[in-house]
Amino acid sequence: MNLRTLRYFVAIADAGSFTAAAAAVAIAQPALTRQLRDLEADLGVQLFQRGARGVRLTPAGATLYESARRMLAEAERVRRQLGGAAEDADSTVTLGLSPTLTRVLLPGVFERCHQQLAGVRLVVREAFTPQLLDGLERGGLDMAILTNPEPQRGLALQPLLVEPFALVTPAARGLPAVVPLAQLARVPLLMTRLHRSIVERGLAPLGAQLSVEAEIDSVDAIRELVLQGRRCTVMPVSVFKDAPPATVRLSEISGAQLHRMLVLARKAEARPRAALGVVGELVQAEAQRLAAEGVFSFGRVRAPEPPAA
Repeated sequence: MNLRTLRYFVAIADAGSFTAAAAAVAIAQPALTRQLRDLEADLGVQLFQRGARGVRLTPAGATLYESARRMLAEAERVRRQLGGAAEDADSTVTLGLSPTLTRVLLPGVFERCHQQLAGVRLVVREAFTPQLLDGLERGGLDMAILTNPEPQRGLALQPLLVEPFALVTPAARGLPAVVPLAQLARVPLLMTRLHRSIVERGLAPLGAQLSVEAEIDSVDAIRELVLQGRRCTVMPVSVFKDAPPATVRLSEISGAQLHRMLVLARKAEARPRAALGVVGELVQAEAQRLAAEGVFSFGRVRAPEPPAA
């Protein structure tokens, strides 16, 4: 007994005759009759009573009919589910990242998707959180990593990690590894508008202020100016974690909790596409790997110990 035989059996019962059933399932009538005869022999029961006006189910046939309908419906459900998963595998996923994360997180995410997700085309858009939120709401983005987002209706939010801000200064200034909050106000800063708003919200209850020399909404431009030894900034620690220690100094700001929360966001859907869930898992795995290596914290990555002799 197989699904095709059950489908033929149900077609005969629904049509009430072998001739009509053969036409419905596009099979020759002798072949259909043979399929039913084999099914009855396999089950050891008679399924139909033949008459001048067609066929009707026997009690055993009626019992099988109800079970066969359920089995065929379940098989169709599974087929559609697998077909949907296969369709998702060929889909495009558009991921939004902030400028501070693109160079840190994207290479690993891209390689993971390339190696593990055949058929998925990853498209990346770079923007700050307000623009990323707009992209999610308008449908231009499938998912995005947001910085300190407010609760949003219609979005599913998955926290990734919390990252501290660092005071980044040229190494020649000789600032210590920990700078008191009072000293922060005496350092002229270049800052993006988003990071300035986050830090100032954290400082407001303490009555502290920043000395912002200029607002520049380009993380790369600020990073280059700081690396040239001319300017200072307050930036998430990961942005300068790979900078040479002889060039810049990353100082922790004491007396205030200055950090950002990174959150993976997507449209809240009753049944999200399978590809979105898989890409989301890869993003989380890469973020966890980088966090374990100390990329998002002040601590340095310890070199592996040599194997025992």
